[in-house]
Amino acid sequence: MVTGMADFKRKTSPRVVTLSLVWALVFGPGMALARADEFRARYTVSLVGFHIGEVLAAGSIGPANYRIDLSAKLTGIAAMVTDVKLALAAAGSLRRGGPVPSTYATTAANSIGTRTVRMSLDSGNVKAVEIFPPFEDKEGRIPVTEANKRNILDPTSALIMAVPEGQPLIGPAACNRTIPVYDGYVRFDVTLHYAGVRNVSVNGYSGPVSVCAARYTPISGHKRDSRSTKFMAENRDIEAWLAPIAGAHVVVPLHVALMTLAGAAVIDAVEFSVAPSDLTATSTH
Repeated sequence: MVTGMADFKRKTSPRVVTLSLVWALVFGPGMALARADEFRARYTVSLVGFHIGEVLAAGSIGPANYRIDLSAKLTGIAAMVTDVKLALAAAGSLRRGGPVPSTYATTAANSIGTRTVRMSLDSGNVKAVEIFPPFEDKEGRIPVTEANKRNILDPTSALIMAVPEGQPLIGPAACNRTIPVYDGYVRFDVTLHYAGVRNVSVNGYSGPVSVCAARYTPISGHKRDSRSTKFMAENRDIEAWLAPIAGAHVVVPLHVALMTLAGAAVIDAVEFSVAPSDLTATSTH
């Protein structure tokens, strides 16, 4: 979806948010064997119709835990203007209500430099945030309170959306939700509303997806006079298509389209596959 980040990121690349899911194993006493869902995907990113980037993802969502890794880079003409690369990783547990992150890290690099954010969490509450080099541009920003850091998801974990037990993976239950996100800089909500069903066909997946209209609501950490934040808060042209992962009973983005200050941006899966991985261990307690 959309994530507000430091000016470092805003000045060097379009917001590229998508997902990758990497393999997780859970071991301990009193374990039973269960399959994880292995996920592989490749996304393309376009801006005003021009291909500008690519995102690669590979991994799995286990029955109890998950690990997410993501790599993105600008390509083509965009790469000739600025060399931007982005890497994200998140890990945590899966509960009936959805993902509960424990660690999150992201590294953004361009020709100017590199900035890394690391965040540790406990039951969805932020314990510590480390930004290197330190982010010092605080003037004019709405402070992020301790209350803003409770019961949140990092931007990567937010892409795994649990569907309530007993509800179909395609339909209103896949969309209707508000996702509280904190990325180490900015706290915001993404609210999804069901808009319909669409049949899609990409390499590795053919079938229905849930179509969701999305809205962005800034909470804190953004500048009060930020033009981009105001634009996104008023933006009614954001849509996401969510594909099912049956084993974990979750949905994940297959397609995201939004209007930005620079024009229409689209993130599209061109390869998307989900298959049972090797047997993993999960607690029977």
